Formats: sequence, C-alpha cells, structure tokens
Amino acid sequence: MEIERKFRVRGAPWRRLGAGVALSQGYLGSNSRAVVRVRVTGEKAWLTVKGPTIGISRAEFEYGIPHDEGVALLELCGDQRVEKTRYIWREADASFEIDVFEGRNSGLVVAEIELDYPEQAFVRPDWLAEEVSHEARYRNSELSIRPYSEWSSDSSPDAAGGSSSPS
Repeated sequence: MEIERKFRVRGAPWRRLGAGVALSQGYLGSNSRAVVRVRVTGEKAWLTVKGPTIGISRAEFEYGIPHDEGVALLELCGDQRVEKTRYIWREADASFEIDVFEGRNSGLVVAEIELDYPEQAFVRPDWLAEEVSHEARYRNSELSIRPYSEWSSDSSPDAAGGSSSPS
C-alpha cells in the first residue's frame, strides 16, 4: 500500500543536495481501476501497477525488470512520458522526494512524502508550499497526457507558490 502526500515546492532547496537521479517513465495503460507504468533510471528498470487512489492511499505493485526490456517498454509509450530529476531531502525522521520535471513538464517541481498511515505527522520544511495530494493533474500519469506546459495560465501555480520559479 502506498500512502503519500504531495506538495508544490517553494524556492529551489534541491540545489543544496548535489546531483539528483534522472528518471524517465511512461504509462502503458490506464483506466479507473489501475495504472501501469514503466520507469527507467541509469541501468535499472521497473514495471509498476497502481490501483485507484482512495484519499492519499492506493495499492502499488512494483517489479524490477531487465534494463533493456524497460527501455523497449518505454518506447511503446510514445510521447506519453515524464522526464524528471529526483532529489532526496531528509528532514527529521522523514524523507521527501523532490521531483524537478523536464521537457513538456519543465517548470514544475513537487515534493512527495511516503507515510506509514494517512494521519501520520511529519516535520514540514519551510520550502513546502500548498498540498496538491488530491489534485489529479499533479499525478505523473496525468502529466504524461496533459503536461504542465499545456495548463492554462489561470490554473498554473503562481510565482508565490514557487514551483514555476510542483509528482
């Protein structure tokens, strides 16, 4: 079970973390019951199946696959891909994944924290802006179809939110 909260990011805290990890992921199928994703990074690849989101929780099944098969599956996704660099920020007992999006989602920066249970408390860094956990457009699967670059100016994050200066 995956339980995560997602936030837009204010400023550029990841720049203090050194090199991040480049990720390329695509979506092989999606319906109201499941999303099937392939992800490639470096010499590793994974196939992931995620169930429907209920609140901030959903079933997640992830399997390591051979790198060359991951690359081949990624090619099947066409342009419905998400490219990003991931940074890990440790705060107290928590780890945040800061995703700096590239390509068609350039300018979007979000942070996620995985929790053990939905109401779990955590130390909130000052660079976390508003929570977007319940906004479907911030899901990577949605960003692969309707990228950040296509969001209208009235629905895109403003400069005060800092992500244009958030999955």
